[in-house]
Amino acid sequence: MRALITDLYELTMAAGYFEAGKTQERATFELFVRKVPENRPFLIAAGLEQAVDYLLQLRFEEEEIAYLRRSAPLRGVPEAFWDYLRGFRFSGDVFAMPEGTPFFAGEPVLVVRAPLIEAQIPETYLLATIAFQSMVASKAVRVVECAAGRAVIEFGTRRAHSPEAGVLAGRAAYIAGCAGTSNVEAGYRFGIPIYGTAAHSWVQAFPSERKSFEALQSLLGEGTVYLIDTYDTIEGARQAAALGRPLWGVRLDSGDVVGLSREARKILDAAGLKDAKIMVSGDLNEQKVCEIVRAGAPVDAFGVGTELATSADAPNLAAVYKLAEIDVLGIKRYTWKFSPEKTTLPGAKQVFRFADRDQIGCHWECPGPNSEALLKPVMIGGRLVQELPGASRSRDYCAQAVRRLALPRPVRFSEDLLALAERARVKFDSAQERSS
Repeated sequence: MRALITDLYELTMAAGYFEAGKTQERATFELFVRKVPENRPFLIAAGLEQAVDYLLQLRFEEEEIAYLRRSAPLRGVPEAFWDYLRGFRFSGDVFAMPEGTPFFAGEPVLVVRAPLIEAQIPETYLLATIAFQSMVASKAVRVVECAAGRAVIEFGTRRAHSPEAGVLAGRAAYIAGCAGTSNVEAGYRFGIPIYGTAAHSWVQAFPSERKSFEALQSLLGEGTVYLIDTYDTIEGARQAAALGRPLWGVRLDSGDVVGLSREARKILDAAGLKDAKIMVSGDLNEQKVCEIVRAGAPVDAFGVGTELATSADAPNLAAVYKLAEIDVLGIKRYTWKFSPEKTTLPGAKQVFRFADRDQIGCHWECPGPNSEALLKPVMIGGRLVQELPGASRSRDYCAQAVRRLALPRPVRFSEDLLALAERARVKFDSAQERSS
């Protein structure tokens, strides 16, 4: 299932590993972000549920194998490899930061330990789902912070990079603290609260604004949200106030929302509708939300769409999936990169969180009772070791984790990890000298 959602080179390497007799070698890969985008003091881990679902269901169907065999780059692959793919299942281990965990550049957010081919093939899918959702969640947590306790609703599916991206953006935004999403599929799949009533076209479809408001109120009752800026915003507020209860409130989607929200608040209060809420939407991002809040505008909720679902100011993360070590017949060989700006350290790692700092160390280290190991066991031997918490519990965990996070926060390497890197470098240099 979904086995072909991958880059070709994952399969050419898999075929090469098979031919080289490396199917029993166990590899450890680490997924991390090289650089945190500007204006992001930290990132939020998201996408683990989809990553695990992919690994649990990963298999090659007969029609997929037939397609691969016809593909020009793979026509020379021996028949035995296709037989191997027919029985392919992920049987490895996964360790990961729980969804909602704040993390920093260089810290592994997910670790895969499995037979080499099983660890290699998932690279593309794992990078895509973890990086995208973490990117959106990291944007969302900033918007939520700027809203200062006011509700933020994710509105971005229509501007997302695909319909499925819209679904997952709604999920990631909710984990990071948004109150809900306009995406009904996200609500259905993940139990996320859904919001939304009517657009400008609703108002325009009736002979008058009042008629459209009356019809909406008759339909939705206490869930009614009037969009009051189709024609004249102040008159729209008066029409909403004249209709009275039941209603949830009104929405502003354009214009000077600070000034207009104040006028709308006066009109609603004068009509005895002090509990009616005001929502603002329309090309919002965290900076605009901060400005509205700082201005003291009487806004109760924000609908944030394009900028959130696409993380417009940082639409990608420099996420990578790198081999850290490989076990060949019980003999462990550490792997790393020395290339400028893309250096990696050898060995399987763990991330330890202290009150005032993070430390990346060897996976076997135990720094003491004052730290928390962030990479938790998720899958062992291809099976889940514990039920994943779901979006709502991950949202609660995220809120608590962010509140506890002291910033600024240095990220350091442990002495043991640095010593391991030095030993590996000396061994490599010695091997290079002998081979020259």
